[in-house]
Amino acid sequence: MNTSAHFPAEGGCDCGQVRYRLETHPLFVHCCHCRWCQRETGASFALNAMIEADRVSLLSGEAVIINTPSASGKGQLIARCPKCLVALWSSYAGSGPIMRFVRVGTLDNPDLLPPDIHIFTASKQPWLQLADDAPTVSEYYDRKQYWPPESQARYQAILPDIRAYKAGLKDQ
Repeated sequence: MNTSAHFPAEGGCDCGQVRYRLETHPLFVHCCHCRWCQRETGASFALNAMIEADRVSLLSGEAVIINTPSASGKGQLIARCPKCLVALWSSYAGSGPIMRFVRVGTLDNPDLLPPDIHIFTASKQPWLQLADDAPTVSEYYDRKQYWPPESQARYQAILPDIRAYKAGLKDQ
C-alpha cells in the first residue's frame, strides 16, 4: 500500500488536549514484541512509526516527557498528554530528540501504518499468529537490509545530528 498519498496525517490523545501531525510518511514502522514494550503498553506489542522529530508538528497542547526505564539501561523519554496520560511518542537514547517513535494507535487513522517489520519476536506472545509474509526478526535488525532506499537516505541526512547529540551526552 502506498501510504505517501495519505500524508500529512494527524493524531492525538484520547481527551484531545494534545494533537500532532506527521508531515510525511515515517521512515519505518516497527511492531515490537519485546517484554519492555509489552509491559509499557499493557498489550502484546507496541506499534511505533519511526520519523524525524522535525517532521512531527505539534498542533495543540504540550506533551509531558516522562523518563522510563528501557532494556538498554539508558531509558526512553515518553511524550504523554498531561491530562489523559496517553503515550503519543517516545525518544530513545540511540537517536535522542532527533527521532520520534510515534505510537501508531494515536493516529486518527492508524490503518495507514501497518508494521514494516516485527522485531524481538523471540519474546512474542506464543498465541499471537503473524502473517506468513510479514518480515520478522528474533531481536533487532540491520537497517540496510530492510529499509527502503528513501528511508535510508533520510536517515543518513539526520545522522550528523544524531552523532552530535550523542557527543554532547559524553561531554556532560
